[in-house]
Amino acid sequence: MPIEPAARPQQRYIAIAAAALCIASLALFWPGTAMYDTVAQYRQVLSGVYDDWHPPAMARIWALLTPLGTGATPMLVLQIVTYWVGLGLFAAALARTGRSRSAVAIIVIGLLPPFLGWQGIVLKDAQLTGALLAALGIVGWYRLTGRPVSRAALIPVTVLLAYAVLVRANAVFFVVPLVMVLAPRPAGLVAKTVTGLIAVVAVLGVAPVINHQLLGAQRSGVESTQALFDLAGIAARVPNGEAIGLTRAEAATVIARRCASPFFWDPLGDDAHCGTTMARLRALPTGALYVTLAGSALHHPIAYAEHRIAHLNSTDRWLVPFHWPSAAPPSASEPNTIGLPNPGAAAAAWERATGTIVETPLGWPIAWIVVAITGLAACRSRPPGQARDFALALLVSALTLEASFGVLSIASDLRYHLWPMIATALAIVLLTDRAPPRKTLAIGGTALAITICGGLAARLTLPTPPQTYAGMLG
Repeated sequence: MPIEPAARPQQRYIAIAAAALCIASLALFWPGTAMYDTVAQYRQVLSGVYDDWHPPAMARIWALLTPLGTGATPMLVLQIVTYWVGLGLFAAALARTGRSRSAVAIIVIGLLPPFLGWQGIVLKDAQLTGALLAALGIVGWYRLTGRPVSRAALIPVTVLLAYAVLVRANAVFFVVPLVMVLAPRPAGLVAKTVTGLIAVVAVLGVAPVINHQLLGAQRSGVESTQALFDLAGIAARVPNGEAIGLTRAEAATVIARRCASPFFWDPLGDDAHCGTTMARLRALPTGALYVTLAGSALHHPIAYAEHRIAHLNSTDRWLVPFHWPSAAPPSASEPNTIGLPNPGAAAAAWERATGTIVETPLGWPIAWIVVAITGLAACRSRPPGQARDFALALLVSALTLEASFGVLSIASDLRYHLWPMIATALAIVLLTDRAPPRKTLAIGGTALAITICGGLAARLTLPTPPQTYAGMLG
């Protein structure tokens, strides 16, 4: 795609705007907001003792950056800078080809409170988002203007993608598809699919070695949480307590104490609620635990499906009440004694505004899924091209992550959906250079309207849930 000479001033303006917004974002959220997970990770940084409940890669980088600043500040800078560098490069590439309105739209996407608000929270999800956006921004700077990515640029891209994979356990399921679609080789759907599956298996095999041997993280038992969550969910839906894996007494306790929550797995890890009930299963070797889960799911497929669908509805925030928890970023840090302070009043005001916006369809992952599917259908009607291929990669990445939640998800926090939401928004901007087929737009628009109407009806009729963590634990 040729570079428009008249677009060079617009490209500079976009770059200046991204840099100014990066500085403004740092000033707004300084010195960073710490959630419970943030506090736990910083304790590891201070003690030098790491485990794999939280990503060891993030904690190790945090330790390396501590000479540059105390508390959460170095990690805030890292995630904010990568976020705006990625969006800035992406937008500048579009401006470079004469698509100035699309470039402005990219910057506006970066300012959306549900996106920027979570980027002010020092957390693995914000680190992941920043790393992926920076990697894609570098690739887009070349590819969207019709140039091959230079070998020198591939170095930071590889580092950023590797960090993204290590900073979230499920990142492999959407980073690999993203890379496979963008990579010029192998060509062809079958070859890309086979290569992608091999890459996923390889990463899943190598990641524990990196975490435990290279990064020195101790095992925390985090790998058992998915199986415990699913086993309890099945047991709660099987009549007469005849669940595979749990004794009748354990299944009866799961039902009586309401241990199986579609919202999250946490009651099963809390000894005051249900942790002791699952202690026998937690003590099993990981392989044996998942074999038990497979047997339970095969013997009770309807109960397993009901459990997973209930959780999927919860995490996608569709047929749920107003104020379904864990959507808005916190406006203050988790109380702590290790030097992680609160941000200023402006940040708190921003996050309160975000709390209002995430109650709208902008904060419903299910609405973004419908948009992503519609965008994917629009891609099929277009010939290959840089913008179309980039949009396709973003949409495939978004939808593979959302699909993985059907079997691999234990909590309903909105932050787990930040990447697919942002990726979908970026893809739609890329596709706006031409109108989609009317049939695709009509079907997609109808599906979105039905989805929104169903969500609104649920929010108007279902009772408001508890608004505290203890209340959601039951």
